[in-house]
Order: sequence, then structure tokens, then C-alpha cells
Amino acid sequence: MTNYVLAPGAWLGAWAWDEVVRELREAGHTAHPLTLSGLAEKRDLPAGQQTHVQDVVDEVERLGLRDVVLVGHSYAGIPVGQAAERIGDRLAHVVFVDSNVPADGESFVSAWPDGRATVEAGIEASGGWWPPLTAPDFEGQDLSPEAVARFVAGATPHPGATLTEPAVLERPLGELPATYVKCLLDGPEPNPDVVELLKGDRWRLVEMETGHWPMLSRPRELAEVLLTAAAPAA
Repeated sequence: MTNYVLAPGAWLGAWAWDEVVRELREAGHTAHPLTLSGLAEKRDLPAGQQTHVQDVVDEVERLGLRDVVLVGHSYAGIPVGQAAERIGDRLAHVVFVDSNVPADGESFVSAWPDGRATVEAGIEASGGWWPPLTAPDFEGQDLSPEAVARFVAGATPHPGATLTEPAVLERPLGELPATYVKCLLDGPEPNPDVVELLKGDRWRLVEMETGHWPMLSRPRELAEVLLTAAAPAA
């Protein structure tokens, strides 16, 4: 039995994983979707990037989990990648779902050479929060109208400090056993930093013909990817 801990991307709470979690549990595994501090039902909690790293570590330790597959979607790949090295031998695998990955000393916005100013301006204009997307932003992302409505209704502003604070890594990220899931409707190739990591023998690439939010557009297919990623530890 594998223990999955799943962190959603910007603006989202644990609810975003509901369908994926059901599939994982029906396959006989445990699955723990996690809302990061400052979001959804935890929106009143202060949060920086290291708060989110600790959220993930604390969930693993609080539940006494071993054989853990950490899953980070989009922004959450940054705290999940840092948490992965901090949980030591509890870790079985990391899955980065169309996500950013951490680089020591770099922030989420560091990887946005063209959009960084826009993100930072949005955070400043919103009093320290990154405003959620609106319905038109999801065009071409393989989401049904119902899924878009669910996203818009459930999204909360994202704490800006988590996007601008630097990551802290103690060893190269390429040493982690990892799967990177590239959602092709959001771009045909991973970012250059991920391409470099995939050249190592501990990372592998899985492509999905869907948009940036596969937990909402293709939950069953994403669950299959997660189950396959865990197979070496089973």
C-alpha cells in the first residue's frame, strides 16, 4: 500500500483532488489531499513558501506515513520538491504534475522572465495576494463548463509571499526519484530546468493529452499515472 499526499496548485484547496483521491483509494491505497496554508478553508492562516513546505512535511509526520508518494501540481511542485528531501526515507517517489520545480535560492516568479512583472504587479495591487483566474482564462484547457464553474467557485486568492520567497534545497533535485507529468495542451514541452532534470536516470516523463488541471479534466487518467509512478515502491 502506498500513501499519497497531494498538494494542489495556486488558488486551490484539497477539494481539487476529490476525484483522483477516490480512484487511488479504490485501488487500495491511502490518499491525503492537502490544503496549503492561506488557501481555501485555511485562508486565514499566514503563509510564506516555507510555510507550505512545512505543511507538507507536517502532514507526513502527523500521520506517521511511510512509502510516501508526494504529488505537487503547478505552483505546489516548489514546496513539494523541497519537502521531498526533508522527509528522508519516508519518501518513495515524487510526482510533479505540470508543475514548477524548486531551485535553490530561486522563487516561483524567478521562472517567469516575461510574466514576472505581471504577477508581482497583481500581487501588489491585491494587497499581497495573487488573484484567481476567471472563466475565460480556461479556454483550450480541456475543462468542461462544470469543471470551470467548480474552479471559479472554489478558488481563493493565493498568498503572494509564497510566490516571491526563495526555495531552499540541500542537495540536487535530480537525486530524487521523480515523475514529471507534462500536460500537452498547456505547452508541448516542460520548462528548460525540467528538461535538464529529465536527462538524469532518476526522473521520467509522462505526457497527458489534456490541459493544466488534469485532476479536474482527466482525474481517472491522472490517477493511473500516479499508480504507475508508485509501482517501483510497491
